[in-house]
Amino acid sequence: MTSTKHALLARIPMFVELEQAEIESLCLASTEKQYTAGEVLFHEGDACEGLYLICEGVVKIFKTSPNGRQITIGMQPAPSSVAEVPIFDGGAFPASVEAVSDVAALFIHKRAFHQVCLSNPGVPVKMLAVVGRRLRGLIGIIESVTFGSIRQRIAQAILGWADQAGCDSFEMPQTHQELALHLGTVREVVSRNLSRFQTEGFIRFNRHEIALLNKASLRAEAETEF
Repeated sequence: MTSTKHALLARIPMFVELEQAEIESLCLASTEKQYTAGEVLFHEGDACEGLYLICEGVVKIFKTSPNGRQITIGMQPAPSSVAEVPIFDGGAFPASVEAVSDVAALFIHKRAFHQVCLSNPGVPVKMLAVVGRRLRGLIGIIESVTFGSIRQRIAQAILGWADQAGCDSFEMPQTHQELALHLGTVREVVSRNLSRFQTEGFIRFNRHEIALLNKASLRAEAETEF
């Protein structure tokens, strides 16, 4: 890692208001870990031994069905934490986490983390805020997968990318395969629907670049009632 443990831990949202001594206690309890792109930090169903703090890089959180089909729950860039819930409920990891890029992480064993929480009640309160945001995102995914068509969900994804880019012409932040995994479908379906949007004059895309040509129509497609 290019920075000290102390500096890295201080950047994690749930720890930003801790005192220096409290950060130091976490440093002593943490272990440095390095992962290369494509390497899995842990698998769904594994016993949870502690908390993973993502200090550098990006990870993907995903679920896998019994037949091997994947759905991406979210992409988590540093600085952040993953696997918060099983730290408290004692259960196994509810999802898998994979490094999208090279990742530098810190691992804190659950016994040490529980002691920090007992000494610093503000930490679990902040963790609840993080978990709450994730839960809201999961509810949105469930609603979309349950009620929305693939066409509608792809339109929503394109509009979301445009909002993030702050303009109507941008580079796709995900490949067709990554978007398919996020939406719980297959790459061919994503590619086919993007081609249809282009034929209908909603967008123009070339490789990884998209330009919105008819944003109103695309928004109407995205907001179609379930």
